[in-house]
Amino acid sequence: MAQKLLGKPVAAEIRERVKTYVAEERRQRGTVPGLAVVLVGEDAPSQIYVGLKHQAAVAAGMRSIERRLPEQSRTEDVRAVVEALNQDPGVNGILVQFPLPPHIDRQPILDHIDAKKDVDGLTRLSQGSLAQNIPGLRPCTAVGIMDILAHYHIPVAGRRAVVIGRSALVGLPAALMLMQKQATVTIVHSRTLGSADIARQADILVAAAGRPGLVDGTWIKPGAVVVDVGIHRTDHGIVGDVVSQHAEELASAVTPVPGGIGPMTIAELMQNTWLAYCDQVGR
Repeated sequence: MAQKLLGKPVAAEIRERVKTYVAEERRQRGTVPGLAVVLVGEDAPSQIYVGLKHQAAVAAGMRSIERRLPEQSRTEDVRAVVEALNQDPGVNGILVQFPLPPHIDRQPILDHIDAKKDVDGLTRLSQGSLAQNIPGLRPCTAVGIMDILAHYHIPVAGRRAVVIGRSALVGLPAALMLMQKQATVTIVHSRTLGSADIARQADILVAAAGRPGLVDGTWIKPGAVVVDVGIHRTDHGIVGDVVSQHAEELASAVTPVPGGIGPMTIAELMQNTWLAYCDQVGR
């Protein structure tokens, strides 16, 4: 039976550490980090996620700022809100909640976020810094993957890693971070031929394809470490990108769904906000 790499205790450590830092900063300087979230429209899951981020920020002792715009807002309207947050010294982190309504152009919004406040790690400057292994803010879920591997002492250097999915939010940054930790990395995507054969060579298999149950036992090398980033609500409950029963039978360790990578993302967002604050105030 595979070891379960639970995210909750790792996330709790990160949150508690950030909370301690923020409390000390309030005591010494009388200031705390501010996290601003921009939400456009009435997407129900997005409203839940924004609520969770607000709760986490307040629990960490930070200022939580929300900017809600109507569904019919234009790209220019969202850019104007982002620009105001860029100029606000009390805002240290800016996050635009995705997905945006389909008529809004996502890239100009991202490109307008001040890279020093880019706590999602999605601006071109942030992603360029990651590609060149220059210090900067990294995408939260990808950092969460690396932190959970480190917490459970999973060796990375010299291992063969396969990342399923190439999104800017998870797959690509996770692949770069694994490579920077001296893994040999292959990315599998929708146009890859022989995906299962490639995945079955992995010592560390990261499933971030966004397709429920895509990865079954034919994709998993016996003894591999399986990191399942997917989370999907189905008629059979919450499932990941990996068939959990197969992973538990074949892998040496696996992140469960729910309870694996999920708790890490918001914890890493709190950490990114703290790091952004420190950079801006010169700590």
